[in-house]
Amino acid sequence: MLSPFVSDPMQSARLSLPSQKQQSVIGIVLAALVAGTWLGIHAYAMFVFELSWQNWPVALAMAVVQCWLSVGVFIVCHDAMHGTLAPAFPKLADRTAAVLLFLYAGFGWKTLREAHHTHHRLAGRAGDPDFDEENPGHFFKWYWTFFKRYFGWQSLLFVHTVVGIYWLVLDIPMVQIVALYGAPALLSSLQLFYFGTYRPHHHKNGASFADENNARSDNFGTLLSLATCFHFGYHLEHHRRPDVPWWALPSAHKAGVGLDTKEKAGSQ
Repeated sequence: MLSPFVSDPMQSARLSLPSQKQQSVIGIVLAALVAGTWLGIHAYAMFVFELSWQNWPVALAMAVVQCWLSVGVFIVCHDAMHGTLAPAFPKLADRTAAVLLFLYAGFGWKTLREAHHTHHRLAGRAGDPDFDEENPGHFFKWYWTFFKRYFGWQSLLFVHTVVGIYWLVLDIPMVQIVALYGAPALLSSLQLFYFGTYRPHHHKNGASFADENNARSDNFGTLLSLATCFHFGYHLEHHRRPDVPWWALPSAHKAGVGLDTKEKAGSQ
């Protein structure tokens, strides 16, 4: 069902999604690639790789890729929150997301899913857990609010336990843990926040919104959109069509799902 905030239902109707089974196969394969690579690099970085001054460029490359893949893991779980990861196998999608969110930072699946649906109901308004109504245009203050709301005691306990085991039990050097586990995880939260929350919803410099979704989209090309936040920068498209999985958001963007009336008139 289309959102009531779609400015032109005909534009949205141009977007066609594959069948539920086809969408599920695509979603599961992509999720396996993203999450499998993420887990594989982590295992290699912690249990095989030995950090040294000679191989620091390799370590830097791994950290950058891990940061990006961490964003992808969260986006995969986000699709599961909307039932778009594998609509033909909802229980499999939910369980997969629950495991991945726990491995990501000790997050609770049901808690995050409920918070995210609240965000969609109250986007950019009081009660939206992703929004800082006291600092709607201040990046760092908003990020700190965002961080405190989501990284609670459960996440802190999980991360400290993992770090403690790696350092004190498995004797992995702390600098390697920080560089290849801690830094990519923290930087991925910044990347997610900046491209998936702050840019789409901020009120800075009198920025306006197309509708009551209080969201806007980046006009990035497909490759840059993928690199920045797995197409989550097409954010108005996502709010208007939450039934569209992340990998189909470029199609939604091209179909004009994110155009408002003025933009559409200007493009004609």
